[in-house]
Amino acid sequence: MLTLILIGSSSGGCSLSRTEAAFARMEGSDETGSIGSAHSGNEGPTETDLAFARNAASDVLTRGAKDFSQPWENPKTGARGSVTPIAAAYTSEGRTCRDFLASYVNGRSESWLQGGACKADHGQWEIHTLKPWQKG
Repeated sequence: MLTLILIGSSSGGCSLSRTEAAFARMEGSDETGSIGSAHSGNEGPTETDLAFARNAASDVLTRGAKDFSQPWENPKTGARGSVTPIAAAYTSEGRTCRDFLASYVNGRSESWLQGGACKADHGQWEIHTLKPWQKG
């Protein structure tokens, strides 16, 4: 199942707030459930953790700066990490796309996620994949 999530200034359903540390944050009921199955405890990212990571990915890709990472944090679970674009942008099916890595830290649990996003017709980044990183 491929689920796209759109984050941007024109997306009426998402409300993001920023702290001084520039963490990507969501408020209250802004959770989404579009990626994989949730894990319990400190085994891996929850659906809410993934939503924060997707928001950070959209933020860092929108900025387009080279060698820049966007931190994220979920205050409800204590999970945190950062998202860093990797490699150069490429074209897929006529759209500009970019891959990224996201770190995940919660208690003693540490892991990496790999993802991809493409620009939609309106110029906003759509996160199309976010899954556990596989060395390859």
